[in-house]
Amino acid sequence: MDAPALILASASPRRRDLLVRLGIEPKAIVPAEIDETPQKDELPRAYARRMAHEKACAVDETGYVLAGDTVVAVGRRIMPKGEDEATARKCLTLLSGRRHRVLSAIALRAPDGTLRERLSESVVRFKRLSTEEIEHYIASGEWHGKAGGYAIQGLAESLIEWMQGSHSGVVGLPLYDTRILLQSSGFRLG
Repeated sequence: MDAPALILASASPRRRDLLVRLGIEPKAIVPAEIDETPQKDELPRAYARRMAHEKACAVDETGYVLAGDTVVAVGRRIMPKGEDEATARKCLTLLSGRRHRVLSAIALRAPDGTLRERLSESVVRFKRLSTEEIEHYIASGEWHGKAGGYAIQGLAESLIEWMQGSHSGVVGLPLYDTRILLQSSGFRLG
């Protein structure tokens, strides 16, 4: 019996790769087109949940639709994605020598329209970064499009003193929470 179709509402190759680790090859990858601007005074947890929810609802496909959003937060502050070198440099400078939270929200819309959500929260601490280390990381280009201006699955991992929580959640799709969400929605895993 074939597994039900799952649509991944994300352009992130990392989310697709993580989903494959659960034994699921998405039927289609359909990035959601939504406004990702935080609302005035919106807190990081609420923002991550809202983004995942809106992405899951924005994709006009039948079957199961899985969406996710990853947010890096310092206190109540939502860190931007690394869209340019200046932004990535600013993020890394702020994260240097301190801990921050990585919130990875996932939302699953089932074929009957039911929407379920989960949130994974991890804590990450960068070593105190020298200007040379920041510039070396900027030169790598890994930061581009990444929450908080870094990708833990690459060079940045060597700059992290410790982390507590879900490594896959920091990458972009918390596997434990994804498994629980899929199973609770009736999706059959192998």
